Order: sequence, then C-alpha cells, then structure tokens
Amino acid sequence: MSHPNKSTLRSAPAYPESALPPFVQKLGRPIPLVQAQSLAFLMFEKPDLAATEAFLVDFGMHTVARDQGRLLMRGSGREACIYLAHQGERSRYLGAAFTVASEAELAIVEKLSGARRLAPQQIPGGGAGIELVDPAGKLLWLIAGQARAAPLPLRPPLHPFTNSPGMLRRVNATVRPPLEPATVARLGHVVMQTTDFAGMAEWYMRHLGLIPTDVQYLEDGSPNLCFFRLDLGGTPADHHSFVLAGGIEEKYEHSAYEVIDLDALGQGHNVLRANGHRHMWGIGRHVLGSQLFDYWYDPDGMEFEHYTDGDVFTAEHETHYVPLEMSGIWAWGDDVPPSMGVKRDLGTIFKIIRLLRSGRLSTARLKLLGRAMTRPRPWL
Repeated sequence: MSHPNKSTLRSAPAYPESALPPFVQKLGRPIPLVQAQSLAFLMFEKPDLAATEAFLVDFGMHTVARDQGRLLMRGSGREACIYLAHQGERSRYLGAAFTVASEAELAIVEKLSGARRLAPQQIPGGGAGIELVDPAGKLLWLIAGQARAAPLPLRPPLHPFTNSPGMLRRVNATVRPPLEPATVARLGHVVMQTTDFAGMAEWYMRHLGLIPTDVQYLEDGSPNLCFFRLDLGGTPADHHSFVLAGGIEEKYEHSAYEVIDLDALGQGHNVLRANGHRHMWGIGRHVLGSQLFDYWYDPDGMEFEHYTDGDVFTAEHETHYVPLEMSGIWAWGDDVPPSMGVKRDLGTIFKIIRLLRSGRLSTARLKLLGRAMTRPRPWL
C-alpha cells in the first residue's frame, strides 16, 4: 500500500510585511479618519421576520423586540443589539454599524465624507450616529453614546476541566453540557465579496481605521482578500472584525457570532439540526484566525457562523501575507462545501461577461481567481 509523500502535508507560507517576497504587493493603508471601537450590529431586510426570529433564537440569540416591521436581536453581552432586520420584499444584507469613541469622531466623518445624520430612535440603544454608503451601495453606520444593556446569563467554559495524558484536571466529576442552543455571546465579524478589492479595502480602512491582519494574494502577488482587525492600541482585538474578498459580485458572504466553547458549538449544532435548520459546513478549525467553526443557513439561505477560540492581536502585531488558496480556509473538518466557491451556472457566466465588457475584470485576473478558488488541498 502506497502512502502520500509527507512533504505534501503543508500549510501555506505566511510572510510578515517586513520580509515579503519581491513579487508580493503590499496592501496600501490610507490615513484613517477615525478608529472604530467595535462592530456593533448588522442590518438586513427580511420578508418573514417571524421565521427569521425563530432561526435566530435556535441559533442562540435573544429577542429584544419585533414590532412595526423591525426585528432586534441581541447576544448575552452588553450590546443593545447585534442583529437588526427590517420587513421587506426580499432577503438582503443592508450594512453594518460600528461604534466610535465620541461625537467628535462622528463630526469628523460627517464633515469630510458627507455622512447623513441618524435620528436617535433609528439606533438600537439610542445615542448619536451617522450613515455612509460604501462604493457598492451598502450602509455603514458609525454610532457613539449607545446605551449598554445588562448582560444575560452565560455558562462558564468547560475546557478548563479537560483531561489529557499526564494532566488530570477533572477527578470524581463529569462533563455534561446542557442540550440547548449555543448561546451567542457577541457578534464577531462580517465577510463581504467585492468586484473592486483595492478600492473597497481603501474605503473601509479610511472610514474605520482597520488594520490588515492577514492579506491573501494571487499568483501574480496582488492582494485579493484581507482579514481586518480593529485598531485598539494595546488592547487585544479579534483577528478580524471585517473581511473583504475580491470576486465577481458585490455580496454578503456570512457573519459570525462567538459562543463560549467547543461543547456549545456541538450542542448548538444538535439543537439547530433537530429543529430542522439547514446545515452548511462544520464543525472544523479555520487556519487564519484559528476559530473552531460551524456554519448554518437562515430560512432565506443566508450564511451564519458559530465560532469559538479565535486569535487576538494588539495593534503592534505585524501584517502577514499568505497565498490565496481555497485549501487555506480550514485546517481540519469536512471539505469546504461547493457553496463557498463560485457557482458554475449561467448566472455566473453572465456576471463574468458583464465584468469583462465593463473593464472591471480582465481575463488574466479571472484565470488567477479561478486557479486560487479551485486548487485542492494537496492531501485530498
């Protein structure tokens, strides 16, 4: 029986920005107008708020309110809202809200970017806010002075009691995690696809003060995907709060919500499956960001991720560059599902034709994207 060459069991190289290979292009960083403090909540339009609420409750969120054509959901943390949906004719992602430190930051962006003022009643938890529209037409809200909510119960993590060879932390005791939804602690990140990676990355870095944590590049060395974290100085920030990927459309990819531990991930998986929700991918471990993950579809087919055990970095951590390969998405678990790649249908062909005709995509770049998204893991 033959065995694979062990040299094929490899991870993609990661280069610090200070030691890049000559052909890899650095992702330019504009001078930011402000530095966002947190990802507050996401905004959607939904045709059936009751069905959306039922899924999100099973997913581990708590209902704040569902009235007057609006649904507000929260996690167990102190955020007044992490999910906001308006009644509408179709299911779509509207945009994201980030917090900034003060009214002064809002005034800066309002003056320099022509942002629109929000009424306090538009903002869950109140406070002041402004609305921007990104180059693809998605909303970006910046808010300050939002009221904090009282935290909700969240069980302690179970992994400190893990037994392993030579290290017995749990003696004369058992682990019996409750069979219940994986309580969402907080909103972690949102992932978007764009046809103009460089322009969109520059826009969000300028308006949020984001730091590139890991930049993924194509074979020609051009950046095409970036995991961005918040600039919190010496305070550790999530590996990514915002992810942008270059592709063939402007699209919400997924959003991710933190749970307490792997047992919550697993028990939450059981609850969602038992209640008839559609599973997408997981349980597994990501490479960039290191999270344990589990992905699900909401009633309209939008993607939502549970995760736990993610990386955190302070502002001084250097940006790293990694080749863009589909195989680099996950370290272990089931193979990446086809839905995370590009659909091979007439709709995709028409999108590509329109991009080529408009000059927003070249045949050379299309080939680079195709090779990056179809290259399999070498050991599969």
